[in-house]
Amino acid sequence: MAESESGQVTAAARIDRCVREGATRLDLSGLSLKTLPDPLDGLIHLSELDLSGNELAALPESLGDLTGLTKLDLSANRLTELPGWVGNLTGLTTLDVSYNRLTALPRSLGSLTGLTGLDASYNRLTTLPESLGDLGDLTGLNLVQNRLTTLPESLGGLRDLTELLLWHNQLTTLPESLGDLGDLTYLHLSQNRLTTLPESFGGLGSLARLQLSQNELTALPESFGDLTDLTYLDLGSNELATLPERLGDLHGLTELNLYGNRLTTLPEWLTELTGLRRLDLRENRLTTLPELLGNLGDLTYLGLSRNRLVTVPASLGDLTNLVELDLDANRLTAVPGSLGGLTHLRTLRLGENRLTALPGSLGDLTGLHTLQLGGNELAALPEWLGDLRDLTSLDLSSSRLTAVPGWVRNLAELAYLHLNHNLLTTLPEWLTELTGLRSLDLRENRLTALPESIELHPLRRNLRLDGNPLD
Repeated sequence: MAESESGQVTAAARIDRCVREGATRLDLSGLSLKTLPDPLDGLIHLSELDLSGNELAALPESLGDLTGLTKLDLSANRLTELPGWVGNLTGLTTLDVSYNRLTALPRSLGSLTGLTGLDASYNRLTTLPESLGDLGDLTGLNLVQNRLTTLPESLGGLRDLTELLLWHNQLTTLPESLGDLGDLTYLHLSQNRLTTLPESFGGLGSLARLQLSQNELTALPESFGDLTDLTYLDLGSNELATLPERLGDLHGLTELNLYGNRLTTLPEWLTELTGLRRLDLRENRLTTLPELLGNLGDLTYLGLSRNRLVTVPASLGDLTNLVELDLDANRLTAVPGSLGGLTHLRTLRLGENRLTALPGSLGDLTGLHTLQLGGNELAALPEWLGDLRDLTSLDLSSSRLTAVPGWVRNLAELAYLHLNHNLLTTLPEWLTELTGLRSLDLRENRLTALPESIELHPLRRNLRLDGNPLD
């Protein structure tokens, strides 16, 4: 029996039982149904109907007679339109039409004034009906991954909305009425085409989490400073060259993402956001850092890779709660010895800089798990690196090494060792003593043969050897 036929049999049996028992819930999900039995008038007592994960391209009109429904799940089908009669289901509190092929929502949707949750994500919606603003009880609205270019001005009528998800659309502007959503706590607008935000944005005074990454923002409205409940702010991958001073009023922030912008300097007020735990400034154009950055003593993550830093302030050593410090791909010729005081550090990335030496104090970072040193100009690698015995990942790529340093033998916890793009001609026999080693990258060296102990070792399967003149 074909899967869809067996699904029809199962569905008929479940419907029959539901009718006989007067059940209020009916689950017909995942049965590969292409059609539904019609009419459905025997199911008038239903309050919850799950039709998700089928192959429905259309819905029977009798579904509109199930006016007792409070929850209807139509997700993951093949629906291209939602019929107007859906407006008859005025008892609905939750409607899920996600993962279909809808290009529009019917105007009659506005009749569902009891709706608290509407999920229309992963469709092909290009516009929304003005009647959407009539859904005054709505608390959650998910419109992720559609093709929306604008939002109706009536959106401001959704005064009870606490969560609005709009990422991965094609929005170029936002309505002024957005600022009327004073109860909104979570707003996700990443991956759109926004170049500006309305001044009314400051009206979103309850916002705790705001995601605006991967847009085309060049400036932020001054009213941003009114969002004093914000704890999480993601402005990554925009085109911001400056930040408004009033951002310094957001003292509740614990995470601030500014990666992938055009910042050349950091404002002093940033150093007053002392509640920050994560600060991501990767991929900007920073040449210097404020000395007062050391005031951010709660930071556990500081991302500064792919900037233009020539030096970093000694005050970074005051960030004693740091777990990860990323300084990869800058123009550093030295790092301050004060970094040796970061005893909670587990990940230190210093790769692709111009370092000629390392301060001996880094030998105190005995809790390090990941150390990235590749692509520098280190004349020699200090022996004390062998004291970092908790290391599980070590990158010494592009370091002009002619031999594997002997101290590597001490790193018994090592799982990942990157020695690619060096000048190695031989490998030591003792590499097989590193029993936890899962990956050894030896690409682009000058190896002509491997020691027999390695050829016969399980490690041999995890060697990357491209670009060597091996026999």
